[in-house]
Amino acid sequence: MSALLLAGHTATAALLGGSLAWIAAVALLVLAVRAALYPVLRTQARRSITVAGLRPAVERIRRSHTDPQRQSAELRELYAEHDVRLFGGFLPMLGQALLFLGLFHVLRSFDRTAAAALPFGSTAHPLSPEVNAATANYLLDPGHVQAFLHADLFGAPLSAALAGAAAPLTIALVAVPLALVAAIAAHVTARMTLRRSAGPTLPLLRPLTLWVLPGTALAGAALLPVIVLVYLATNALCTVALQFLAYRGLPSLGG
Repeated sequence: MSALLLAGHTATAALLGGSLAWIAAVALLVLAVRAALYPVLRTQARRSITVAGLRPAVERIRRSHTDPQRQSAELRELYAEHDVRLFGGFLPMLGQALLFLGLFHVLRSFDRTAAAALPFGSTAHPLSPEVNAATANYLLDPGHVQAFLHADLFGAPLSAALAGAAAPLTIALVAVPLALVAAIAAHVTARMTLRRSAGPTLPLLRPLTLWVLPGTALAGAALLPVIVLVYLATNALCTVALQFLAYRGLPSLGG
């Protein structure tokens, strides 16, 4: 992940320079991964349409076979006949989760001076500012570390989080809008997903996906560094755009 971040920063530094190169590097990394996963997402969208069309057949099998083993065998045969893989949708989710965890670790490792006080902004073995500035962050050399620590977005350091910040107002003016963008985009994605859902959903699923999960992005405004919020906002906007693209030209499930 540090190699990918370094490649993105190198590619954009000559054009943008300074702080914007780091922001662009994170955005490019998100775009590259989501573009690579798009064929899987498109296939998943097609299969969701197929699954919706198979719902009457599924209900007939469940009514006809009370034996759970026979029922499962018939359902497996039905799905195999129509090339439906029920767990295929986990691949994009897994890819995004691995991207976030790896990128979050690298971005957090630029500043290893915080003691173990905050859950997302601390390290078990804090370094002094001088040692931290002279220590490489995986493939990013000390010069990159120092450049990142001096980078900011509208005055808010990219490595800083709102909680415990020396200038909370400056960081809040950047962190809160980024978190709002991520939350609103997640809410829009949830609405699109529920609208396309074929059949009833669990009672708690709707409020969970529409409000609780997007609301976690707002909590991130206080705890996550500014650069991680840039990632979350970029990723959430990509998700909305890819939802439109993946289902473009396909029949509507929810009307």
